Amino acid sequence: MLSMLNRACALFVVALLALALFGPEQAFAAERCTVLDAASADARQRINDHLCFYSARPGDPAHSAKFPGALPENLQWQAAQGHDLVFSHTDAVYWVTLTVRNSSPQQAFWFLKLSYPLLDEITFWQHTPDNPGQYTELEPPLQTGDRFPFASRGIDYRYYLLPVTLDAQEERAITLRIHSSGALNVPLSLVTPGEAVAESNHLTLVHGLFYGALLVLAVFNLVLFFSSGTRYYLFNAFYIVSMALFLFAMGGLANQYFWPDSTELANQSIPLGLALCSLAMVLFGGSFLEIESGTLAGKAMQVLAWTSVGFLGASFILPYSKSILLNTFLILSVIASLSVIATIRWRQGYQPAFWYLGAWLVMVVGALLYALAAFGHLGDYQAREVMMQAAIGAQVVLLNYAMVQRWRLLNQKLLDIEQQARTELEFKVHERTTQLRNTMQELEQANRKLASLSLNDALTGLHNRRHMDNIMPELCAEARRTGQPLTLALVDADHFKRINDTWGHDFGDQCLKKIADNLAGHVKRPRDVAIRFGGEEFALLLPETTPDGADTLCQSILQAMRTTVIRTPDGADLCLTLSAGIAALQPGEGPRELFRRADEALYTAKAAGRDQVRGAPGTHEAATKSATN
Repeated sequence: MLSMLNRACALFVVALLALALFGPEQAFAAERCTVLDAASADARQRINDHLCFYSARPGDPAHSAKFPGALPENLQWQAAQGHDLVFSHTDAVYWVTLTVRNSSPQQAFWFLKLSYPLLDEITFWQHTPDNPGQYTELEPPLQTGDRFPFASRGIDYRYYLLPVTLDAQEERAITLRIHSSGALNVPLSLVTPGEAVAESNHLTLVHGLFYGALLVLAVFNLVLFFSSGTRYYLFNAFYIVSMALFLFAMGGLANQYFWPDSTELANQSIPLGLALCSLAMVLFGGSFLEIESGTLAGKAMQVLAWTSVGFLGASFILPYSKSILLNTFLILSVIASLSVIATIRWRQGYQPAFWYLGAWLVMVVGALLYALAAFGHLGDYQAREVMMQAAIGAQVVLLNYAMVQRWRLLNQKLLDIEQQARTELEFKVHERTTQLRNTMQELEQANRKLASLSLNDALTGLHNRRHMDNIMPELCAEARRTGQPLTLALVDADHFKRINDTWGHDFGDQCLKKIADNLAGHVKRPRDVAIRFGGEEFALLLPETTPDGADTLCQSILQAMRTTVIRTPDGADLCLTLSAGIAALQPGEGPRELFRRADEALYTAKAAGRDQVRGAPGTHEAATKSATN
């Protein structure tokens, strides 16, 4: 299979290039042309038996002649002898003549149809069948072609139609002057209006099915791209659209529907379409075959892509005769390169490359026949066009099938990976579960430590301000609900700044610990809470305690502090004193108001000389005992 694909690609490249550049003309004999009986369907089917032509090279008087009357009288016409009039690239002007007669007893109407849309200049004359040098025009000449607006054809049809009306037993000559910068196909036929309509309907159905299917596949790939984000779906849609546009232009439909008034695009659309197709092939092939950018194949794909872009731009500058050959060589190079790279990927074990190669093989066969017809080496252009459409349709179907196979393989790989991962996961579950239990236990212990640290003062071990903020609203709500008293006492060390300034903060921390030990030693009830909420500031939350009970407790704390001797760093003995403010929760009062009143009572104790306990205004107090100095 691989060798067959490679040989087919090589044959396609070599044969087409040789025929495009050096293909021989057909041999025709010089003899008198016979008259075609238009009333005979069999004779119309054998129109090539009645055609004569003359190839006028540059410098030949017939080359510069603009109408049949200007042709030399001794012109050596050549008979077609039943062959199609097909010619490769040439600068010659071709003259074609046909004499028709209506042998029926009544007037009849036919169309002389030229079924090749890619001609630059065609002029039709209908005249008397005398010597062309003495001819008399019977109808105005029809001058048309790609170098003229589409409306110049007279009939809105992609091919060229010349109306021919003959009276009974009338005979007339039809002469064509054809000049084009590309290859020449002159597939002439003489058909009745009914035959022309039937053939047009048939081709319309074929083209409608073909281009409609391509449009559906392109839209489907775009939907897949937007839903999955996979780039080769986008590139496949790009390839389908570009190939459809190229064939649309080659069939003359683009000139008819897209740019009927643009003579430049009528010529440029073909090489532009080739360059666009080559770029789409490179982008799709590189993405579908999963070619990495750093590899030799990846670098080759980058060169081909940028070359396609360059040729695309050059198509706007170069003449048609050169750009069509260059872009044909480009697309052949792309096809050959992609075939080689796909073969390598297949040998590397990438199975979707098999279907990719099969798609190229189908396209190569159809493109070979179509290109030979387009370059003037095969007749029956319409049949080759239909074959090319069939080949492209088959290729697009195979490419989409290849993408389905690629998706299936990727899906299978994902399932295999998932199954392997599930097995490994089940194998490790038991081990991980044990580790998780241990970790959860350690985490629980750490959380308990963290909670304790977050609610306790690190220096003194007492609860901190956060704990006070958390519990105080609850105690206030409970006191309002039960009617039990709640008293808050704020305790502050006297002249503590002087201690820090005199002996340093380390000694100050020792003093704070002594104060905390004193508070902890007196606050013994389970629900009472001792708190350090500032530097040398402490608080006592005393639920179910009256102001008198709080006063008694604070007096004991102050008295114990006065009698506690602390040895200073210089060897002296120091006794600390404390000041306290007491406030009991009032009806309708919240934590903030309770704290504020206790703080005011503490400020009053400080202002009154320190080392004493004061109650907030409105608080029933026991007798306040002042300290003795």
